[in-house]
Amino acid sequence: MEPSARPRRVTIVDVARHAGVSTTAVSKVLRNAYGASPEMQTKVRRAMAELGYRPHAGARGLRGQTYTIGVMLPDIRNPFFPEVLDGITRSLEDTEYQVLLGPGGNGEKAEARVTEAMVDRGMDGLVLVAPVSARAHLERVASMVPTVVVGRHGSSPVYDTVVDDDVEGASLVVGHLAALGHRRIAHIEHHETDPTRLAEMPNARRADGYRQAMRAHGLEEWIDVVSTSYTQEGGYRGAGELLSRPRRPTAVFAGADVVAMGVLEALAEAGLSVPGDISVSGYDNTTFAAFRPVSLTSVDQAGTEIGGHAARLLLERIADRNRRSVQVSLSPTLVPRRSTARPPE
Repeated sequence: MEPSARPRRVTIVDVARHAGVSTTAVSKVLRNAYGASPEMQTKVRRAMAELGYRPHAGARGLRGQTYTIGVMLPDIRNPFFPEVLDGITRSLEDTEYQVLLGPGGNGEKAEARVTEAMVDRGMDGLVLVAPVSARAHLERVASMVPTVVVGRHGSSPVYDTVVDDDVEGASLVVGHLAALGHRRIAHIEHHETDPTRLAEMPNARRADGYRQAMRAHGLEEWIDVVSTSYTQEGGYRGAGELLSRPRRPTAVFAGADVVAMGVLEALAEAGLSVPGDISVSGYDNTTFAAFRPVSLTSVDQAGTEIGGHAARLLLERIADRNRRSVQVSLSPTLVPRRSTARPPE
């Protein structure tokens, strides 16, 4: 039996014939170009729907745009990053742009491989979420493709940034715990391996905010920072180290909700209750934090809002590559829940 022939891809020539218009008219509708009347757009889009026409991304790229946005996420296991992604996709849902994801792998080499692949595939713009690459690499990417960097402090003339005020967020946590009567408040931070980017990283800003707030509340002698990683395993290891102290803390400020997950696991294994024995606070206010059996006090840095700002800035930069760079900083809020209470007597 002869194999059936592969169905032929519908082209703009087919659409033009079906709609009874010129291929130039179809092209104008596809590009939202000037000169395509509402009646023309309706006729062409109806023909496209009836024929099942799909624009060819490669061909569109040759004409200058692929209508694809690349989003690099450093760790898909961190429940905060999908919220940023949700904000990006919501803001783009009424446009022709399609979001494509790439895992950054929390490392410079993997991150560079992903971002360079996105550039090579002609994506119209990139959103890099919490990148760890050197500023020189970020600026090189941004010089080739419109780029917005999320969660990285500092500024650059070639890319826009959207950040949370991490110092203020940490201050909110310490202030909340101090008001409850806690003194021995410990912090689990992400260990920063590259001192050249230290001032730009959110984890470093949160650790600085913790230290500043402890001093402001007269608790400098109780400053206690454990450096692990912003992962569940990092939280687990950090909690284990804190529990081995001669005087364990009465409260733990985890630098991210995913870290708090590991802290809660370690405390449960040790037979300790939250908040009866130790209060725990996270950062990010993820869906996990609001889950009733967990009820984690956390800092809300409005992930969907961050993503929305990133998408808006990227579209503006795609439209005008030469505009001045923009830095957006959002003010966090604290969401108290049942994981924090007065310290045990």
